[in-house]
Amino acid sequence: MTGKVIYGINGPVVTVQGTDGFFMQEMVYVGHDRLVGEVIGIEEGVTTIQVYEVTTGLKPGEPVSPAGNPLALTLGPGILGNIFDGIERPLPALEEHFGPFIAKGSAVSSLNSEKTWPVTVTVAVGDALSPGQIYATCPETPAIEHRFMVPPGISGRVTKAAANGDYRLTDRIVTLTTDRGEEIPLTLCQFWPIRQPRPAARRLPIEKPLITGQRVIDTLFPIAKGGAAAIPGGFGTGKTMTQHQLAKWSDADIIVYVGCGERGNEMTQVLDEFGGLVDPRTGKQLRDRTVLIANTSNMPVAAREASIYTGITLAEYYRDMGYDVAMMADSTSRWAEALREMSGRLEEMPGEEGYPAYLPSRLSAFYERTGNFETLCGKKGSITVIGAVSPQGSDFSEPVTQNTKRFTRCFWALDKSLAYARHYPAINWMDSYSEYDGELSYWYNSTVDSSFMRLRGELLHLLREENELMEIVKLIGADVLPEHQKLTLETARVIRLGFLQQNAYHKEDTYVPLPKQFGMMRVILHLHAEAKRVTEAGLPLHRLTETGIFDRLVGMKNTIANDDTAAFDRLEQEIDETVNAVLKKG
Repeated sequence: MTGKVIYGINGPVVTVQGTDGFFMQEMVYVGHDRLVGEVIGIEEGVTTIQVYEVTTGLKPGEPVSPAGNPLALTLGPGILGNIFDGIERPLPALEEHFGPFIAKGSAVSSLNSEKTWPVTVTVAVGDALSPGQIYATCPETPAIEHRFMVPPGISGRVTKAAANGDYRLTDRIVTLTTDRGEEIPLTLCQFWPIRQPRPAARRLPIEKPLITGQRVIDTLFPIAKGGAAAIPGGFGTGKTMTQHQLAKWSDADIIVYVGCGERGNEMTQVLDEFGGLVDPRTGKQLRDRTVLIANTSNMPVAAREASIYTGITLAEYYRDMGYDVAMMADSTSRWAEALREMSGRLEEMPGEEGYPAYLPSRLSAFYERTGNFETLCGKKGSITVIGAVSPQGSDFSEPVTQNTKRFTRCFWALDKSLAYARHYPAINWMDSYSEYDGELSYWYNSTVDSSFMRLRGELLHLLREENELMEIVKLIGADVLPEHQKLTLETARVIRLGFLQQNAYHKEDTYVPLPKQFGMMRVILHLHAEAKRVTEAGLPLHRLTETGIFDRLVGMKNTIANDDTAAFDRLEQEIDETVNAVLKKG
């Protein structure tokens, strides 16, 4: 195709007269600066292109050149520890070449093609390879081994294999010969379209939770490995901070953090924090198993729309190696706003609140790429997606939040009043839920304790009872309540302050392992059961509260070390002695 030029420009949307030589989702180069774009519409003699870079200065008549392939990512070693924009351009390399501002048409390789990697070849001449099989490995970082896989759709027999040694991304490692005699070189990298899910052998049932070390999540509203969760909340409720904690402490092998449309100062904070964090699993830098995608609010809106697909494709690539991947999308509301803006530029019929009618299907297609899988190479891998939602005015009835609820099974509703009261994580226990608890109950009961799920149910029941009683308290006050209801309120206070509230900056409280979470839950419910003896004996509850035992439990999250589970036995004994002393005195 020759002679195609720009006919019209509307922000990031460019039109070209004629459709010959273009195909849908093809990558194109627009203008003299060769801006990266993608074909999004072909109809009635007009080809519509969305441009992923700033179109300022672009003029009608400038050339448009097709790339001949869809917008795809370069997949290979060098992804981990790197920082990319929405279309996998490495930001550190862009800064090195062009300074602090991204120049138009900046063409930098996604991965360093000159760097060599110590490769161990795991196949020999004569071996038959099928899609997804591993033919070589190398240490990508001190924490992660990179496994080189036969790309999907390719199979054959090894006719040439390189010796172990140091190789660059484009060096030929293995040569496959197909049944038709065609030779296919296998290097250290491959390419994959961002909008096409990578194939897997089969989807597996949910088996294990993603352990985050956050009590309100792990105990009350767990998310499974391979699951999807939504964190909706208004401005200042702690969405980003919660995702930071999950990225830092969750037991996933790989973390993919996508800053989609967030403010530049927030992304700077993320980059600074991740650069200095120590990985609790390895003792080395956390960035050794993290990839960051930064697409801030002042970057091109079309690239923001592509950024979450870039993130999920990178997640699928490491899932195919057999790793458990956790992806943080912050925030999907900004991504939906990019969809809305692009839809408006295309003059499409708007849906609710101006969002395009296809918003639900796009959200569904994105969250469908999560799951627990058996990969093509026979390993098990998973992708867990935790998507932040930013409804205006904390209105959970708006379209993005409501449609996200349809496609996620875990809902952590952030509450503005809790955040303003400095209760973090500000997850409202009345509005939140997890549909994974039934599938994970066997794991919790068999791995942590056989009574775990029963005690969890009792904890939630007390919180619901407190919520009902608070309506009465607002009308007539707490003093007129019977003693057993006062006990419910006092125990619920301990649960809220001592269990649900967590300090991200405290050495012991920032991450809490499941045995300690269970011990705290067990002791709180033990105090509630023992305190019932006091109220049932006709004694006023204040005789027990005056001993300070309830406040003692509020502070145990800080005073008991994470590995000192025996302390909970001693605390139960102290509760028994305190209650018996009150009863004896009464």
